[in-house]
Amino acid sequence: MTHLGLPAHIRACLFDLDGVVTRTAVVHAAAWKETFDAFLREREGQRFRPFDAGADYAAYVDGLPRADGVRTFLAARGIHLPEGDPDDPPDAPTVHGVGNRKNALLREKIRTGGVEAYDGTLRYIEAVRARGLRTAIVSASANCRDVLRAVGAGHLFDVTVDGIVAAERHLPGKPRPDTFLAAAHELGVAPREAAVFEDALAGMDAGRAGHFGYVVGVDRTGQAAALYAHGADRVVASLADLTGVTHRT
Repeated sequence: MTHLGLPAHIRACLFDLDGVVTRTAVVHAAAWKETFDAFLREREGQRFRPFDAGADYAAYVDGLPRADGVRTFLAARGIHLPEGDPDDPPDAPTVHGVGNRKNALLREKIRTGGVEAYDGTLRYIEAVRARGLRTAIVSASANCRDVLRAVGAGHLFDVTVDGIVAAERHLPGKPRPDTFLAAAHELGVAPREAAVFEDALAGMDAGRAGHFGYVVGVDRTGQAAALYAHGADRVVASLADLTGVTHRT
């Protein structure tokens, strides 16, 4: 192990955005709740059961591409919508329409409420780069670059694989490992030479499926056991604490 808490063979670090680098997970959850509650209230009437910004967010949308999140959550409620088109208006009763409604709300919340970064993560990334390791941001968000710009962190990453890149290259999202594999390839390292840093269970699954050299779970919501169960090698509350955390048995 290095003083960074990583195996010595690791040459690159691949970081998720929401919940790892920035505090936008709570903003995403709020935007999803507002979107789904309005949709469900209109569809279910007196049978309306609201979206749980904790449990439902973690189980059905966290870490997934936007359209996958819409499909997965609504399927859990027994609802299946037509796909529609990526440019559907936010009021369209389609998968893409619901997703675009969420994205419009998210952008407004980011614009009016600002975005915060996790200082411990930024310090850790700076330490990683100072040791000569390469870095990438890997996010399902199409707003990734705007968020990084808002917190002044864009310069910390050699490669960006976000929702826009994934759509252009037709890369399936997490829990598939394709976006992480693309980032490792761009950094010029084999998967076994890269560490994945994720807070979502889908991200843990992607790290394991891609046979990455190390998978770090970042526990922001008290789900350490689930992160381990989905393949984390180590789980930390903050990346600033990485070197002092007990290993997986």
